[in-house]
Amino acid sequence: MPVIIGALREGAPNETRVSLVPEVADKFAASGAHVCIERGAGIRARFPDANFKNVEWLDSGNAVLAQADVVLTVQPLSVEQIGKLKSGAVVVGFMQPHARHAEIAALRDRRITSFAMELVPRISRAQSMDALSSQAAIAGYKAVLIAANHLQKFLPMLTTAAGTIRPSQVLVIGAGVAGLQAIATARRLGAVVEAYDVRSATREQVKSLGAKFVDTGVSADGQGGYARELTEEEKQRQQEVLDARIAAMDIVVSTASVPGRTAPKIISRAAVERMRAGAVIVDIAAEQGGNCELTKAGEIVEHGGVTIVGPTNLAAQLAYNASEMYARNLLNFLRPAIDKGELKIDWDDEVFAQSCLTHDGVIKHEPTRLALAG
Repeated sequence: MPVIIGALREGAPNETRVSLVPEVADKFAASGAHVCIERGAGIRARFPDANFKNVEWLDSGNAVLAQADVVLTVQPLSVEQIGKLKSGAVVVGFMQPHARHAEIAALRDRRITSFAMELVPRISRAQSMDALSSQAAIAGYKAVLIAANHLQKFLPMLTTAAGTIRPSQVLVIGAGVAGLQAIATARRLGAVVEAYDVRSATREQVKSLGAKFVDTGVSADGQGGYARELTEEEKQRQQEVLDARIAAMDIVVSTASVPGRTAPKIISRAAVERMRAGAVIVDIAAEQGGNCELTKAGEIVEHGGVTIVGPTNLAAQLAYNASEMYARNLLNFLRPAIDKGELKIDWDDEVFAQSCLTHDGVIKHEPTRLALAG
């Protein structure tokens, strides 16, 4: 009997993405799976129902939960939704394991198998499944556009009859996927761009995009492509150099984060107060507490003439492409487990083993298990 793959209309506030798009639904169907989807699931991402061809339409999310063997999600399911899953179901999506303890306990207690896209290992073979990276690229792009909207200056240099207008100065803090996309976008818009990351390995990537790398003399290369947390002494050395560069900028885009932890505070109140009136900070890490001391998640703050934007769920602001990329990540993740229409998970495969959050009544992700144990 073919595996039934289901997708819901996302219910979280301001979530416009969808976990399944027509192209990916067709590919799941071609692999032998049966695809069911809640009516209207893709409307907010600009994928009307008429665009889906090889799917069964269900009138409610509860109907999808009751029928699907595999449920695809963007945001984590609620405790109530988890209670409506069919026995033996598999859930794949963002799970926010560091924050959603009640939901994870419900998945464990109902013996649901869940895979967290945040936990997909960052290995070469899994690059096409890396949903964190695909959504971060969108966040980096969108952050620069938000900054340009708030800045009351041109980004590129312009030569006009009224004289020459100097290009804007942009600093990107953090050269991960979001940061690199922010650098590339700011450069395409004509700004002069500098960038900083505590991981020295990013220097060449920054320079390859046409930006200048800010060297503070501090390196924090960590495991899995992430940065480690800095010591207090390192933070102080970093701050002295960064404060001087921040003060010279028209735009600062801040993207530094540590998975599952509060974002490091990199931009102090004192640094903001040294910036020029009219300067803009866009803090991508707002949802994790922000890199700027003055950031408020979901709000726009003005301090001494400097505008500080704390956007949340940036990927959902570009829902069409974000949904396309995310749905492809899910397809690439699940496709190795679909054999002639049947679901067969290879638990010896490190991608499945390391991304598994709960299975057979056990929390498989050790940090999450320890967190729930108190």
